[in-house]
Amino acid sequence: MIERLLPAYVACADTHETGAGGAAGLYPEEAALIERSVDRRRHEFTAVRACARRAMSALGLPPAPVLRGHRGMPLWPEGTVGSMTHCDGYRAAVLARASDIRGLGIDAEPDETLPPDVWPAVSLPSERRRITPDADAPSPHWDRLLFSAKESVFKAWFPLTRIELDFAEADVRFHRDDDAAMEGTFTAELLRTAPGMPRVFEGTWLADKGFVVTAVTLPHVM
Repeated sequence: MIERLLPAYVACADTHETGAGGAAGLYPEEAALIERSVDRRRHEFTAVRACARRAMSALGLPPAPVLRGHRGMPLWPEGTVGSMTHCDGYRAAVLARASDIRGLGIDAEPDETLPPDVWPAVSLPSERRRITPDADAPSPHWDRLLFSAKESVFKAWFPLTRIELDFAEADVRFHRDDDAAMEGTFTAELLRTAPGMPRVFEGTWLADKGFVVTAVTLPHVM
């Protein structure tokens, strides 16, 4: 699914595979990161790194470990930018050459309403005026999509700034061509600044197969 949201020069790999996996296929330094993790976490970690290796291959790069930096930020091969996501039933990784794009962020979530206590914590008053969570509403669930969009924004922002961005520091608006469309675009107006960073991030979204998926791309400044 993720390839439907990104330009052709971004290598994308995803899977719906589920199961109880271990650390098979990991580099030793990757396996060390999850040696004390529960089986579910080990499988997520392994599956999403398998996706990352497929994305590397699509770019013509040799396989390499993907370790973790500050706040869990994936450490990609030199000269590339990328992002990863995983939730129950879906894992994805995307990768591009740094010469083609400045930053990337992706996120996938189940297409269901957020827990009631989470919604106020991740949304602004302006967003709550535009979106009313409804567990019985048809797809997409806009509150969950909002959460996903902010996750994608943060994943694109943090590797470039090393500044943590709170959920209350991005105001997201969704756009689609018609009320029946299950995909569209969004804009995120950032309520804080960082040197060289835009104030508005642009992204794409999709609802399909029981998931909502979002992506943000940051082009080079012309």
